[in-house]
This record gives sequence, structure tokens and C-alpha cells, in this order.
Amino acid sequence: MDVSEATTRRMSVRAFRPDPVPGHILREILELARGAPSGGNLQPWRVYALAGAPLAEFKALIAATPMEAPEYDVYPANLWEPFRTRRYQCGEDLYASIGIGREDRPGRLRQLARNLEFFGAPVGLFFCLDRKLGPPQWSDLGMFMQTLMLLAVERGLDTCAQEFWARYPKTVAEFVGLPDDHMVFSGMALGYRDDEAPINRWRTRRDPFETWCDMRGFDPS
Repeated sequence: MDVSEATTRRMSVRAFRPDPVPGHILREILELARGAPSGGNLQPWRVYALAGAPLAEFKALIAATPMEAPEYDVYPANLWEPFRTRRYQCGEDLYASIGIGREDRPGRLRQLARNLEFFGAPVGLFFCLDRKLGPPQWSDLGMFMQTLMLLAVERGLDTCAQEFWARYPKTVAEFVGLPDDHMVFSGMALGYRDDEAPINRWRTRRDPFETWCDMRGFDPS
């Protein structure tokens, strides 16, 4: 599989099979991902990976934990256009794929709570970094995560990045033993996609090339 194929296949999978992921495969992916771009070679990422009994213990703990003050705002308040419409359409398409209407608030909350279970994935990952680092290092961590996600696809695995976990910073930090000077940036579900799950049969809509790119000085052909 080449990079183009991996990029095309990669999506936020929200239903996984329970098949375990061999530890040596995950380690191989993580070690390769460390080659991701990093300004000044700061390598700001710190990763915690849970599977088996530790993952089950964490899921039992988090299921009984009220939502906490978020580590940061995942989206700006009062989103403006075109971002508001893009986010709205994404949500509508997701819930429509599993038959949850806009007025079905309990149903939507149940689906949101699936984040707490890593959508059934056998591996849960947490990505953290030093609190004193800034937006450029957040970008580095994002590139590390994207590299990891493409490497996972190459090996027949799938992922779902979960900034949702910014809503449980205290519990996650205490469980994994995160130093006080570090913060939880994101989680990620990793495992084998359930191809039979309706929620995995839709894709987010993307704007046409001309909407977001302006090319100048190139041969028209």
C-alpha cells in the first residue's frame, strides 16, 4: 500500500472489532512515527498505550467519572462560517448513518458516550505534551499522530483521533501517571475496523480544491 492509498482509506472509525493488536506491531508503528516533522527536533510527544486488563480497568473507571473541566476548548465558541456549517453537516451525516434524528438527544448522547469505550477498539492511546510548549509544538504532535494513523492503515489497522479526552484531563492524567507539568492533548482508538457497522460506511464531505487552494506561477496544463 502506498501513501496515497493509505490517505484515501484513513477515516475516523467509530466501530471496531475486538481482535487484539499485537504489541510488537503497535511498537513498530510508534517507533516509525517518531520520524514525523518536529520543529527544532523538540519531539514534544509523550504517548501512553493501553490494552487488555489496563484498558478494561480504565474504561470501568471512566464510565463512573463525571465529565471534568476541559483541558482546552476543542472548538472556538460561536463558530462562524464556513466552519459552523462544516461541523454541523459532519454531525448530521454521522447520526444519520446510525438512524439517530436531530431531535433524539438521548440517542446522540449515547453515541457521544461511545468515546468512553474507544468505540470498542482493543487499544486506547493518549497523546500528551509539556504545558509550557506552544501552538507550533501542538502542530508537531498533530503531525506525529497523522503519521501514526497512516502507518496503522498500512498494516490493516484503523484509528479514530479523540480530542474528546480533553474533557477528562484529571482522570486520564492520574491513571497513566502523567507528570503535573504535562497535559492531555488527545486520545486515539486503534484496532481493526468493523466493516459491517453502518457508522463506518460514510465519509466526511470535503470542499472542492478551488475553495481552499490558490496556485500561482504554475504551467496551466
